Amino acid sequence: MIIIAECGATRSDWYLVESGNVRYYTSRPGLNFSTMSPEYISEISNDALEELRSRACAPVTSVHIYAAGVVYPQEQMHLIENSVFRTFRDVTLELQSDILAAARAVCGHSHGVAAILGTGSASCLYDGEKVVRQIASGGFILGDEGSGARLGRMFLSDFIKGLVPEDLARGFADAFPSDYPAIVKNVYSKDGSPSGYLGSFAPFLLSHYGHPYVKTLIDRNFRDFFERVVRLYNTDKIGLVGGFAHAAADIIAEIAKEYGVKISAIVKSPIELLAGFHKS
Repeated sequence: MIIIAECGATRSDWYLVESGNVRYYTSRPGLNFSTMSPEYISEISNDALEELRSRACAPVTSVHIYAAGVVYPQEQMHLIENSVFRTFRDVTLELQSDILAAARAVCGHSHGVAAILGTGSASCLYDGEKVVRQIASGGFILGDEGSGARLGRMFLSDFIKGLVPEDLARGFADAFPSDYPAIVKNVYSKDGSPSGYLGSFAPFLLSHYGHPYVKTLIDRNFRDFFERVVRLYNTDKIGLVGGFAHAAADIIAEIAKEYGVKISAIVKSPIELLAGFHKS
């Protein structure tokens, strides 16, 4: 049996896999290996790994963790290895970035371009084994084009200045705490997850895509993704991974046509494909 973990900024999903098939699954809060404390990462991972150990019906031979914020896997390995090796004996541990998980899922062992469009965004050129080029994401402040967090940032920027149409602003205020101090606290607090907070507005905005203001905002977010990210790879095909991409699949496909780009795949979660990858 093996363990595969997909850790995004909003949620981390942990899977017990046997012979390429998921046998058990559990979910925990998100993990970002660049922005979250070692103590928090250990707390979340210990809890998830203990649950998986209790469910394993055969020895676990390897643990593969894909996570947001993994920039230097070997250097950041210490953030997770104590949790893994205190829970399991004689296992192989692999820590990799979430973008490599996306590439392995949608490209397999073939050359291609892959991207994550979830709470945040990331992209890469993949040679079938490793990431060979990556356009810097920049996070929700400097980049994250096409992501839910960037869409939320664009919307909130308009909302606090009174630029959102009144009918939509009322609907938003009915659904979310919307006073200015609360917004500022959630965005700039060091203790929270600003990207997760901003990304939480994406379902509300997608549900109002028929509103001209929202359509313009969402389309601009995805056009920026194709213009400022995809175009730089000089490709006419890309595979996408992420809950936001999956929820907005039809919108993305239409905008991709404007740029002459074919969407080879859009998967909400790469786990089934990753399970097959690690079996092969």
